[in-house]
Amino acid sequence: MTLRCIAVDDEPLALDLLEDNIRQVPYLELVAKCADAFEAIRALQEKEVDLIFLDIQMPGLTGLQFIQSLAHKPMIILITAYEKYALEGFELDVTDYLVKPVSLPRFIKACNKARELYQLKHQPATASAAGTPEFFFVNSDYSLLKINVADIIWIEALKDYIRIHLSGATKPVVTRMPLKQVEEQLAPARFIRIHKSYIIAVAHITAIRKNSVFIGAMELPVGDNYREAVAALTGIR
Repeated sequence: MTLRCIAVDDEPLALDLLEDNIRQVPYLELVAKCADAFEAIRALQEKEVDLIFLDIQMPGLTGLQFIQSLAHKPMIILITAYEKYALEGFELDVTDYLVKPVSLPRFIKACNKARELYQLKHQPATASAAGTPEFFFVNSDYSLLKINVADIIWIEALKDYIRIHLSGATKPVVTRMPLKQVEEQLAPARFIRIHKSYIIAVAHITAIRKNSVFIGAMELPVGDNYREAVAALTGIR
C-alpha cells in the first residue's frame, strides 16, 4: 500500500526537511512540493492525493483557510511552529498535528496513524446477512471509535455533527459527518428515518403516535415527509 502525498510549506528549508522525512517512510510517495496553498490547490487538481503535510502560517492563504476551502479533503497532517492552532485543526478533522521541530520518530508515528486510518476507510467492512456492515468507525475525541450497529439506539443530526446514542453507553458518541452517510451503513429493515434529524433502531421503539415516536420516555418528532414510513411500521393506515 502506498499513500500519495504532497508537502506544503512556504519555507524552503522546512520543505526540504519535510521531503527528506517523507522519503524515509517506505509507504509514502511524494507527488508534489508546494510553496503555498495555491500551488497545493493546483496539485490537487492535477494529481491523486491521499495525504497532505501542511504548514499553517503561509502568505495569501493560511493552512487552515486552505483546509476550509476544500470540498473533498484528503487526510491532512498539520506541521507548524505554533501550538495554539491545535484545537482549530482537530475541529477541521486533521489526522495529526505536529509542532516544529519534528523528530523523525514523531513524524513516523503521525504517518502510521494516517496509514491505519486509510486502511480502515478502504478495507471491506464485515457484513451481515443483509449485506450491511455490522460495524463502522467514526472520528471522535481524536480517535477512531468502533460503532457496533447492534448497539445503536438512535442517531440525531446537529448541523455538521451527529450524536450516536448507544446501549450501555453513558453518553452519545459525537462525530462530524452527515446523517445521510451513516444512514447508508444501516439496514432499512432495522432502522427508520423519522425526521431529517433523527434515525431510530426499530427494535427500540416503544410507542408511536401520529407526530411522535417514543423510545421509553424519550419522545422524538416525526417529520411530514416520513409519516407514511412510520405508519407502515404499525400496519395501520
